Formats: sequence, structure tokens, C-alpha cells
Amino acid sequence: MDTSQQRPRILVVDESRSVRTRLIQLIRDQYDFREESDGQGGWQALVIDHSIQLVICALSISMPVLDSDGLLAQLRSSRLARLRQIPVLMIASRDEEANARARALGASDFIVSDIGASELLARIASALRLAEAQNELRENPERDAQHPDTGLPTRQRLEVQAAQAEVQAAQAISYALRHESPVSILIMSFDRYDALRNEHGEDLVKELHKRFAGMLANKIRKEDSLGHYSGNDLAVVSPGTPYPACEAFANRLREAFAVANIAVHGKRLDLSVSVGVANTPVDRLHSAASLLTLATQRLKTAQQAGGNRVVACGDTPLSQQPAPRLGHAIDLIKAGHESAVIPHLLHLSKEVLPFLELLERELKLGLPLADLRQRTRDREH
Repeated sequence: MDTSQQRPRILVVDESRSVRTRLIQLIRDQYDFREESDGQGGWQALVIDHSIQLVICALSISMPVLDSDGLLAQLRSSRLARLRQIPVLMIASRDEEANARARALGASDFIVSDIGASELLARIASALRLAEAQNELRENPERDAQHPDTGLPTRQRLEVQAAQAEVQAAQAISYALRHESPVSILIMSFDRYDALRNEHGEDLVKELHKRFAGMLANKIRKEDSLGHYSGNDLAVVSPGTPYPACEAFANRLREAFAVANIAVHGKRLDLSVSVGVANTPVDRLHSAASLLTLATQRLKTAQQAGGNRVVACGDTPLSQQPAPRLGHAIDLIKAGHESAVIPHLLHLSKEVLPFLELLERELKLGLPLADLRQRTRDREH
């Protein structure tokens, strides 16, 4: 059975045949494709071919009939919703003014011309997930309503926010590879929720839930997103927050609620919350849905273990964790997570050697670098 038509189709628009060929080679195993050499051909293909779900377009195309700016403007002003909303990945120019103009015209994301396969596929997947979530909200606007108890966004809106955070992270993927620019997700809920409701009634529990949501809203950053995930679970999507910081933040929330003096009829309630944390790149997941699912699983693990705790990335077996970058390793050590760094010391020692060599050359500290190099080689062998 031929399944090629069931795959999303990508339109590649570039003057250079060699560039089109290279991009197609990177995507052809996962996506169907179509190619055009100029903006006018790209526009005609998009009007006729309803199976195209994403466009990769060179910012440099300058055909006399329709250049890249014209193609973008025509798409974003189209009367057809599928064309107005189609994701467009632009191959960035060295001209920052041209990049800014394309962004203003509605480019979804920018990629470099020599992009690798894994990065390109991740960018495409992120853009398609975001477009799908946004389309679902447009088709079902009632799903975007605020939650009646707390006034926070519903789960569907949260998924869009998570996908947007994912796209923002993807837009800086080159930076992320060097500096681990991350996305963190926290899923949290009251412990023993059903017992609280049975003992104190539905109205009181709703009021507690609202107070909890209000406390969260006052503690998160303006770039973070807070909303409902499922049932009584709340979620925070936090772009740019590294793993040690997101776990520390989760513990501060848990501790703040544990010591809050909330009383009913003069009797202090014994309340606690648990939090599940997921983070990329530590968890090596690259979609909003998979991060949300993992964070939810960790929340359930925390509650099953007795509650009033955080289960985070550090609770993943060390053998399954990638070697951290040097800066991230230092953050882990500062946060008291030396155990997450120790399995990767050999790898990290090779990264730090050039810095130590510069230190020794400039400051003459008497560091035993020859011995360190030899010991590192011996361990490696």
C-alpha cells in the first residue's frame, strides 16, 4: 500500500537547483515534497495543490514576477485560510534588514542555508505541530475559553502556548546546541485532591484551587505560560529555563504552599502539592506533547510516592541522560546535583582542558596539565 500521499507535503522554493536538491534529500524520508524555482511558481503550486502543508522559501529569490517578499505578502493576505495560515520557513539572508522585513510579512521561522537534517526536520515538525494546534483552536473557539474556576487558559490553549515555546526554542537552535537554550514544563496538582473534596466540599476545593493558581500567576515570569492541563492539574510552560532552575522553582512553589497558613473554621488545613518537571534538552524530547506527557507521568509518580515532592529530570536514570555542556554542568553542581555530572566527567575534562591551558599560559599557575592529559587518555582507553 502506498502511504506517500498520507505524509505532509513540503514545497521548496529556491532559484538554485542544487539548494532545492539538497533540501529535498534532507526531508524526503519523512515528507512528500514539491519544488519550484521562483515565487510565481510557488504561488501557483500552493493554490492548486491542497496537500502542501509547509513552505521552505529562499529569502534571496528575486524573480521579476513575484519575489520572496511578494510571495509572503500574497500568502498572508489570501482569502483562503489554508494559505494565510500555512507555515513558511525562510532561508535566512545575511541582510538583517531583509530578514526583519520577511518576519514582519509573516515568516514563521528562519533557517540557515547549510542546515543539517536533524535540525531541519525538528524545525518542520515544530512548525507543523504549532499550525495544527492553532487550526484546532480556530475551528473550535469554545475550547479556548477560560477555565470557569480559575480564569486560566484551558488545556487546548496551553498546548498552543507549549508549541509556541517549542518553536521559539527551535528558532534559536544553533544557540541551543551551544548553550542548551531549553524549554521547561511543570505539571502540578494538590495531593489527596479527592479526599480534600470529600472532607471539605466542592466549593472549598475550588476556592483552594483558585488561590493556588493565583499564587502561581504571581510567581512566574511574563514570558512563561500558565494554564490548565487536565482535570485539576495546572501547568507552567517556561521557555529559556534550564533544568536546575526549573527544578529549584518547582521546589520553591511546593515549599511555599506547604507552609501557607490556610484554615477552615479556625483549623489549619494540611495541604501539599506535587510537581512533575520535564525539560529539553535534558530529557531529549523535542515536542510539546511529549514534554507535557512526561511531566504528567512524573507528577503521578510524585503523588504515588506520598506527595509533597518534586520529580524532575534528575530522577531519570543517569545512564539515559546526555552529557551536559560545560556551562550546564556547572549549573548542576551549583544546584547540588553533582551526581548528574559525575558520569560525564571524562567528557567534560576534555572540554575544560583548552581553558586550563590558556589559564596556565597566561597566569603561570603551575597546573599539572601534562599529568591531567595523560590520566584522561588512560581513562578513555
